[in-house]
Amino acid sequence: MKLKADRAAFLKALAHVQSVVERRNTIPILANVMLAVRDSKLTLTATDMEIAVLEDVPASASRNGACTAPAATLYEIVRKLPDGAEVELDHPGGDAQLALRAGRYATSLVVLPTEDFPSMSAGSLPHKFSIPAQELRGLIDRTRFAISTEETRYYLNGIYIHATEADGIKVLRAVATDGHRLARVELPLPEGAGSIPGVIVPRKTVNELRKLLDEASGDVGVALSDTRIQLHVGPVTLTSKLIDGTFPEYERVIPRDNDKILRVGKKDFSDAVARVAAISSERSRPVKLSLAKDLLVLSASSPEQGTATEELDGDRVSYSAGPLEIGFQARYLNDITDQVGDQVEFLFSDGAAPTVVRDAADTSALYVLMPMRV
Repeated sequence: MKLKADRAAFLKALAHVQSVVERRNTIPILANVMLAVRDSKLTLTATDMEIAVLEDVPASASRNGACTAPAATLYEIVRKLPDGAEVELDHPGGDAQLALRAGRYATSLVVLPTEDFPSMSAGSLPHKFSIPAQELRGLIDRTRFAISTEETRYYLNGIYIHATEADGIKVLRAVATDGHRLARVELPLPEGAGSIPGVIVPRKTVNELRKLLDEASGDVGVALSDTRIQLHVGPVTLTSKLIDGTFPEYERVIPRDNDKILRVGKKDFSDAVARVAAISSERSRPVKLSLAKDLLVLSASSPEQGTATEELDGDRVSYSAGPLEIGFQARYLNDITDQVGDQVEFLFSDGAAPTVVRDAADTSALYVLMPMRV
């Protein structure tokens, strides 16, 4: 193959595809990116056998062909080339090295056989719909913080996406939980998504997709089966296996009768949590919330550092139920309040029961947080 491509377009595509390549793997070919030229189009592909990312780049080709090159090395070389450079790639075939030239710079890279590069077929994907990139971005941002990282409960290592009904309205729902907190977010059901199976999209796929959505506008095409999902984000196609497991019956852990309601300004609350939590370097130590009528006292203590308290009252707090004390991990509190607007609403039952948290002005997202003993 032989081609010339604009450095900026080539670098952008390389950044997308090399992101899925595992830095340490036992199969050498998986450290490489496939470069294929056909009909004045350069196609880059990378995979870790679970996810495959493919992207097309405009190119001026004088010879079709394909080869594989070390993804990380190629990315670093192109990244360090000057802006506006034209990158020329030349591979005569076989075991010959890939020559790369840009201006007065030249290098050559060892290649591995293209026939060793794994093909990750998506198979039949019967369910197809599209969703605005902005809505998908919001869906991910408001749930992914709650994805479990505990590998033994692998079925929690992703976001569960399914079609359902809420208050008689058909919705697309995303749920994530790690056992300590739960995030549930809904969107109006996209056309064509009514019959989709419930699927668990893996954490790595979610993170790679979120990076792509930073640069996306318009709609994202989604196609899926029981075992695979494929997403079309502009010129990029991301294909991934789904987690083969059963997501727990999450509705059973969402409290229905929590009737003690606290409303507080998000910024006031988040800042106060951060200040009192600063007393302890242990991320898992609890922040205690002590509630009385229109008064919230936040406190934390550390055997090494001492104690800290802060009061919120007056216009900043609305609470009319009986006195209550409850503790939460500071990081978990902030992870949830980061997702809501100006007013956060807490629905309590007692000091030992799960608490519902939501945006006072937006019912599309709901969070559940387990308390800690204080």
